[in-house]
Amino acid sequence: MEAATPTWPQDKLAALRLGRRLVAEVPAAPGRRAFVDITPILNQRDDLAEREGWQRPDGQRSFHLANWDYNERQLDGWDYDVDARRIRIDTATDESSLLRLVAEWGLTPAQFGYPWDTDDPR
Repeated sequence: MEAATPTWPQDKLAALRLGRRLVAEVPAAPGRRAFVDITPILNQRDDLAEREGWQRPDGQRSFHLANWDYNERQLDGWDYDVDARRIRIDTATDESSLLRLVAEWGLTPAQFGYPWDTDDPR
């Protein structure tokens, strides 16, 4: 029997389509904390919508994935980027390639949350 392909929870899929960033905390070395973030790539139509006071949903977005590693003592201040390291970065051209890329990185959609619900400093 083939394993079910993970899918995005509806609220997270809607957030991605609206251009909102999602974040997952991942294992890190002692004294470090690491996060993977998915940042939807916005365009001029998104800028126009923002100027008009709304967010434009787009099911055809591309996405940046980035894995950042931080010194845990720096997370609470303005200097969170001191001693920060970008571990890896990649781009997904659409929602299905985003799912594949998340799986390749050893993650699942359920691990991602809204940035304000995490300790991600960005």
